[in-house]
Amino acid sequence: MTARVFIDGAAGTTGLEIRERLGRRADLEVFALDDAARKDPKARAAALNEADAVILCLPDDAAREAVSMIENPDVRVIDASTAHRVHPDWTYGFAEMDAGQRARIAGAKRVANPGCYPTGFIALVRPLVEAGIVPPDYPVTVNAVSGYSGGGRQMIEEFEKKEAPGYVETVVRSYALTLSHKHVPEMQVHGKLTHPPVFSPSVGRFYRGMMVEVPLQLWALPGKPKPDDLQQTLQDAYKDEPLVQVADSAEEAGLKSLDAELLRARNDMRLFVFGNEKAGQARLVAVLDNLGKGAGGAAVQNLNIMLGLPETEGLR
Repeated sequence: MTARVFIDGAAGTTGLEIRERLGRRADLEVFALDDAARKDPKARAAALNEADAVILCLPDDAAREAVSMIENPDVRVIDASTAHRVHPDWTYGFAEMDAGQRARIAGAKRVANPGCYPTGFIALVRPLVEAGIVPPDYPVTVNAVSGYSGGGRQMIEEFEKKEAPGYVETVVRSYALTLSHKHVPEMQVHGKLTHPPVFSPSVGRFYRGMMVEVPLQLWALPGKPKPDDLQQTLQDAYKDEPLVQVADSAEEAGLKSLDAELLRARNDMRLFVFGNEKAGQARLVAVLDNLGKGAGGAAVQNLNIMLGLPETEGLR
């Protein structure tokens, strides 16, 4: 039986990415509403309730409104906004997060797609917290840079259109200077931390790609772990995962630099541990595509899991 999938918000950056991935599928019937129908509450409600699965690519308030319109108890929902990522009644859609998360997603009716930055952060930090290497109350910091597509249509215009009101020619722009970025709550909750991390994001003059970095003073941690201990913990956590890989020491030793566009337009994520044992320091780095594993690719992965289909189907 072919599952019917409704994308609400298919015209946005994430919606277009998802539709492109699903459009090649013969096992799904994917549909969206045209501009006129999207503004018709009855047409939108009908689409939301007639689908087997709904993917919401909307701002937070619009996503909450869409969920409130669903009366059919059999409809499964994936929300790509931040509205439900720490909601207790929703399942967090990061399948690789721990051993039981994939099964939780498979049985869920409501799945919150992770944020792009939190995907890299949680992948690096959560296994170390669960292993007792990083205490939950450790003062964690995280630095990151993303392609400008992560800011949606407005930021894309600010970087690409000289006639746009907010056009900038800067190469790198730091933001979230009030330390209240909307991704921090899910970083804290799903990273299993007592306190919110200090998050320092920036956006660069490249369309897509992302690098998330967590520096650690190993000498300040209770067990004074070595870089190899961190790497082994991450390798054990993701050893059987097709979409998350951990670089080995030989690969890391041969690197002089890392490119945030390394996994451009892909759906996987690569983790690195760079350490200086003598100094007792380490830099944990996740590289991913902000529109792939950080958004649209993750939504397709979650959809596959929820519908009982091959997990990587439709992912390049």
